[in-house]
Amino acid sequence: MASSSWPAVVESDLPHGWVVTSSGRVSGVHEAGDLFKEAPFTDTERLLMDNTLTDATRSTKVRFTVYIGDLGANSGAGAEALFPSLPEPERTVLIAVSPNDQAVEVRSGREVADRVNDRVCQLGVTAALSSIRKGELIDGLVSAVRVMAAAIGRPA
Repeated sequence: MASSSWPAVVESDLPHGWVVTSSGRVSGVHEAGDLFKEAPFTDTERLLMDNTLTDATRSTKVRFTVYIGDLGANSGAGAEALFPSLPEPERTVLIAVSPNDQAVEVRSGREVADRVNDRVCQLGVTAALSSIRKGELIDGLVSAVRVMAAAIGRPA
């Protein structure tokens, strides 16, 4: 599942060394030897995401995994290629976000596919997109995980 209705990035708003490519992807450089000045997420955001994933996994017995990064030109194929490398892929749901490509992909393992069906995946993507469009990636992912966990429910 993918979305392409995120706000456009204006190149003049980007930091030095960053550009918008012809495909619309944002690309940047990091000078070798320079330390990163700040982490991409705050400690609070990382803790919120970790607690949300832990709670969802415990309540549903489905392993929730979030991936944020480049999925390649075909985000669906990128998510498919990533999926087998996850811990316990047969009972995992993956929410993969490729921010520069404005794509959200959800995949589920075969042991949980009956509980994590297309409807549940669409609910998660829908829950995420509102916050993601506002630039609030972690809030969007937290919403997606919580909505999906509620829809999946406890195992029988």
